[in-house]
Amino acid sequence: METVGFIGLGNMGGGMAKNIQKAGYPMVVYDLREEAARPLLEGGARLANSPEEVASLCDVTFTSLPGPKEIEEVSLGAEGVLAGIKPGGIFIDLSTSRPTLIREIEPRFRQKGAHVLDAPISGGKSGAASGNLAVMVGGEREIFDRVKPLLDSFGDKVFYAGEIGAGSVAKLVHNMIGHGIRQAIAEGMTLGVKAGVEAEALWECVRRGAVGRMSGLHEGMVKTVFRGEFDPPSFALSLSRKDIGLATELGKEFNVPMPVANLAEQIAIQGMNRGWGNRDSSVTFLLQEEQSGVEVRAPNVDSEKAARFITTHPNVE
Repeated sequence: METVGFIGLGNMGGGMAKNIQKAGYPMVVYDLREEAARPLLEGGARLANSPEEVASLCDVTFTSLPGPKEIEEVSLGAEGVLAGIKPGGIFIDLSTSRPTLIREIEPRFRQKGAHVLDAPISGGKSGAASGNLAVMVGGEREIFDRVKPLLDSFGDKVFYAGEIGAGSVAKLVHNMIGHGIRQAIAEGMTLGVKAGVEAEALWECVRRGAVGRMSGLHEGMVKTVFRGEFDPPSFALSLSRKDIGLATELGKEFNVPMPVANLAEQIAIQGMNRGWGNRDSSVTFLLQEEQSGVEVRAPNVDSEKAARFITTHPNVE
């Protein structure tokens, strides 16, 4: 069984690394905050002193990091993964990042006889802990097939997207679409409430249509907007703003017009300027409420009941 390295044991990385360990893989871990590694060490993992040491001791090395700056430093820096990886070793970046960056990194590893996959994930902190994650993978198909059992240990929906960078593109597209949908919901709900419909009744009508099949959106609305509660965050606005910025940047790189995504980015920036970076990303709903002069609150909506409805009526129109 492969020895697995994991670098970056934060909200997402810690949960994924723990599930890899539960699957029986021997592990070497590293994080700038040694206390973040403690649960893995208690489970038998070895603590490394640098990303270089992790890669030198492992067959497969994962990174789960905040963004492009950290990925470049950890992968290519003086004591980075590239410095320690062995010929035949596999480096897999799970972060949401710039596709161009991983496409620049991959040839450097190939020169050492190592392999690179980009495999950003979707599912949030709770999904990372429970293993309920989508994993979108780019890179050599042969390497993907080789490590898929390992990816399956922390993600229940593992997809091969294509050549290197394809996973990162898919993740940015996924998040970009989510931002656009959320703004459409904000506009629709404030319109309906201001036009005289109770928020709970309005949402009941919406969720029984096609939109209602998007159960994740419903759960987010119930936990945040309907209660007016945006702390603690499921996914922080600062990270959301970073992701949508990477998507609009990619649009410019490939000369693709993205008016909705650019609007979503500007809305996220407004939220950041309010000091909401550490609140849940759905906090931008407050901007729409403020501009509309109405609040959308329905504290009595039962999220479990709604989830059961969506599960038992998957084709409701």
